[in-house]
Amino acid sequence: MRAWQVLEFGGQPILSEIETPIPAKGELVLRVEAVGLNFADMLAIQGKYQVRQVPPFIPGMEVAGVVETLGPGATGPAPGTAVLATCPCGALAERIRLPVARVSPFPSEMTFSEAAGFPIAYGTSHLALTHKARLQAGETLLVTGAAGGVGLTAVEIGKRLGARVIACARGDARLAVARAAGADVLIDSDAPDLKDRLRAEGGLDVVYDVVGGPAFDAAMRACRPDGRLLTIGFASGEVPQIPANILLVKNLTVSGFWYGGYETHAPDLVAASMAELLRWRAEGLIRPHVSHVLPLEAFPEGLALLRDRKATGKVVIRVGQAP
Repeated sequence: MRAWQVLEFGGQPILSEIETPIPAKGELVLRVEAVGLNFADMLAIQGKYQVRQVPPFIPGMEVAGVVETLGPGATGPAPGTAVLATCPCGALAERIRLPVARVSPFPSEMTFSEAAGFPIAYGTSHLALTHKARLQAGETLLVTGAAGGVGLTAVEIGKRLGARVIACARGDARLAVARAAGADVLIDSDAPDLKDRLRAEGGLDVVYDVVGGPAFDAAMRACRPDGRLLTIGFASGEVPQIPANILLVKNLTVSGFWYGGYETHAPDLVAASMAELLRWRAEGLIRPHVSHVLPLEAFPEGLALLRDRKATGKVVIRVGQAP
């Protein structure tokens, strides 16, 4: 089968022919139809992600496909079932071996391209906003990087939870995507007076920050007393250094959130969250936004779209031929 492989950290992945995997006890093999790309994939290839794989490895952490075979004694979705899953790596291949517990059947309303970009972005935003931030109806939520793969889902879920959502993104085109997802207020991230703009909107109860850098500092200073700030990522490349005196004076809470950590230490919480999200999708209450669908051979071009911030929502790599 064909698969992309990272032979050394920082090197260019190569498309190779490798052996097709065979499922062990408690596992299944998925015929891959589509793979969602994430900023974390770039970090993993560079050896900078919080969980380092050992080269050679197959990148890709988010996948949708069809169950092909079950391992010995495995009980799970029957062969032929369409499922989505997350994985530490291995998705960018024509087949992937996964623990049965990792996969979830998805509604017939979803295409494989939608399903492939669903679990990490929506799972991150749902658990972060409901479990960590305890976002309440009527509160004001700021989302930075609001047109990206994760940020856009935070806008959508924030509205679903009844919040007033302020979307911060770069340029009119990206802000228009955030508005379509339900944002109430649009602010260009290049605005020189971001802190003052946010204060003029009445301040913030919850901050969902995927960017870091100056945007985090501006948001923190615009928080209302008892505000909650979620650190999701650092797309700007700058990790915020947080002045504790501001936290003290305003009674602020800063929480880190990494979805992969919850998959390891709280799998039941993740499963319940994903079940609710898939139910919302089946009811038409949320709808994934995929801006680019590329063939397997174009994986490097997909990464470039993320790196250069030329995508909105998700970038998906199509491996199979199903819709």
